[in-house]
Order: sequence, then C-alpha cells, then structure tokens
Amino acid sequence: MTTPAVYLDHAATTPVRPEVAAAFAEAALELGNPSSLHARGRAARRVVEESRESIAADLGAHPTEVIFTAGGSEADNLAVKGAWFAATDTQPDRTGVAISAVEHHAVLDTAHWLAEREGAHLTEIAVGPDGVIRLDEVAHLLEVAGPRTAVISVMWANNEVGSIQPVADVVALAAAHGVPVHSDAVQAVGHVPVDFAASGLAALALSGHKLGAPIGIGALLARRDLPMTPVLHGGGQERGVRSGTVNTPGIRALAVAVRAAVADLTDEAARLAVLRDRLVAGVLEAVPGATLRGTPSGADRLPGNAHFTIEGTDADALLFGLDMVGVCASSGSACQAGVQQPSHVLAAMGDDDERARSAVRLTLGHTSTGADVDALLAVLPGVVERARAAHAPRRTPTAARTAAGTGATVGGGR
Repeated sequence: MTTPAVYLDHAATTPVRPEVAAAFAEAALELGNPSSLHARGRAARRVVEESRESIAADLGAHPTEVIFTAGGSEADNLAVKGAWFAATDTQPDRTGVAISAVEHHAVLDTAHWLAEREGAHLTEIAVGPDGVIRLDEVAHLLEVAGPRTAVISVMWANNEVGSIQPVADVVALAAAHGVPVHSDAVQAVGHVPVDFAASGLAALALSGHKLGAPIGIGALLARRDLPMTPVLHGGGQERGVRSGTVNTPGIRALAVAVRAAVADLTDEAARLAVLRDRLVAGVLEAVPGATLRGTPSGADRLPGNAHFTIEGTDADALLFGLDMVGVCASSGSACQAGVQQPSHVLAAMGDDDERARSAVRLTLGHTSTGADVDALLAVLPGVVERARAAHAPRRTPTAARTAAGTGATVGGGR
C-alpha cells in the first residue's frame, strides 16, 4: 500500500516518535508482571513507577495522582462516572452532571448514559459561535443547582474546531460551590501548557497516541481527595479505581512521549502556529466559500488546528476527494466508528445540518512541514470543485421548468 503523501490528521492520531518506539520495544522485551513480588515483577514495577513520576513532573501533578488507563476515552469515563457515583453514594441529592455542549463523545455519551440509565440530571452548557463555553451559563447553573451538581466536565481544547476553553474560570466558579471539575485534555497535553496543580482541576484525561505514543495507553490525573467509584473491578490496581494488569511497555512509552512533547512545546507550538496560519490564509484565498471555524488563530486556538466549513460541499465528498489525491484529513472526531454524521460541535455553534456536514479538519503535528501545506493548497481547490459538483442537486427537466417558472436557482452550491 502506498503511503499518502500528506498527513493532516494529527488530531486523530500522530506518528509514534522514534525514541518512544525504542522505549516501548525495550520494555516489551522485559519479562515481569508489575504486581508480582519476585525480581522480574519488581523490575517491571520500577519501570511503571518511574514513568508515573516522570509524567507527574511534566504535567504538574503528584505521582499518586497519575492513574494509567487504556486511553482518553477510558479516562473520561472513569472521571465522569466515578465522580458522579461517588458523590451520589454519599449525597443522594447531588445527582447533577454538567458538560459543555461541544465535548468529545467520550464525555458526551458518558453523561447521557448517566442521565438515561442512572437518573442523573444532565445540563449541557451552551457555547458561542466560536465554540467557547459561555461562562454566564456556568455561573447561572451553579447559582441554581450548585449544591445538587456532582461533577462538571469541560474539555481543555476542542478536538474539532481547536478552540481553547476557559478552564480556569470554570474551576473558579465551581470551587465556590464545592463542585469538582474534570477536563478532557487529550488535545491539549503536549500542545499547549498544562499544569494540573495550577489548574485547580479535580481530574484531567490524556491519551498517548495524540503525543507520539502507541494507541492503547492513556492516563487520568485525579486529585487524591476526589472520591471515585471504580468503573472496572478486579485486582485493585491504580489506587483501586482501575483494576487490570498495567501496560508496562505502553506506560514507559507514554512517559517518554509526554517528556518529549513537553520539553519541545514552546518551539514546536510556535512552528506549528506558523504553518497553520499559512495553511489558513492559503485556504481562505484559494477556496471561495471557505470559513475558518472556532476561535481566531492565536493563543486561544490549538497551534496545529485549522477547521473549515466549505459552502456547497459535504464532508464525505471532501474527504474522499482528498484521499484520492493523497491527503489524509477528517471532518472531526475519528471516534464514531467511521460513520460521518453532522457535527454536534458545529450544531452547538449554531450550524444547521447542511452546514454542519460541510466541514473539513486539517491538523498538523510533529512531522508536518511546509511542503505538506503547499501540497494541500495545490490540490484543495480542485477537490472542492469536484465535491461541489457531486453535492449540487441534479437538474431534471421538471426541476428546470419549475425553476424557470419561479425564478429559483437549480444546481447551486447549497
């Protein structure tokens, strides 16, 4: 299979870093279950605990706050379900769960499951046209239902449109009512500065394959004073809230990936922001009807994210067309079993179904170059032209006569 010439889907997964692959391979060749008491087990345990300490140091946490999971989705589930069940066990009236309307499905579907199956009182907090949560809505929710709210979850940065959320402001509002706040920081860690202790968050999720580690490893940073009910039961590993034999090679890889991403964060974020701004300017100039979504390019946007809606197209035609010319891109989250649906993020930002289906997300990462941007800009106008032709209503004789009699336009871009 020929490798595509241009990879612009780093928000879905980014290539494994060479030093991470080497660390993973070295740990994978060592024998020993970290829960075993013999020498091999103790050696594996040492790898796990040194990795835990490394991740904690890089992300402003205490080592005891690092809980290893199989990825970001599991970490989100553990945080939201675990905190909600623990709160309702001791305070039966504290049944509220609040999330932003633009959360990743790992949080969105978890909250809806709690509402549908467990009777949680769910509130989706509105966002503005830029995808940023409305703090007045948060304040109103807490004034009305603060004592009955078990947990709030607001992502650090949006996985589709790249908008960075005012997490510190949400935490400050919630603290006055004693409500813990969790943040899905899967898109943020390693791309923007993240300090768990300074954030005031009760919990924070991250995922290795967004940083250059293999798929299948992640972590939840959770304060020791945050009560959590286990979602998995078994041997009582990871503070008793995430049972199962821990993934020693994956954990070692995650620690190396986090260290590499954080150490290089300032320079790499600046490099990606320059590439992103060139990509954005090029798309807006070359493609009439293209609109940048989310916050404007700058400090309030992920450095590698460029998300557009393109009038008169739909995502399927755009992505297929790009794939045919060797460009890997997406329309949003890759965690919906490959089924393209109107983006709930764009819907929350005010789009109707038609516009919410016209999205393309172009995301840069540690292997991206200026040549990737140039290659994309060279092929995108043609791809859009073909996508618009495929999307336009077919002109039939009946439709033509109707249009002629009414003055309507048939075969247009919408």
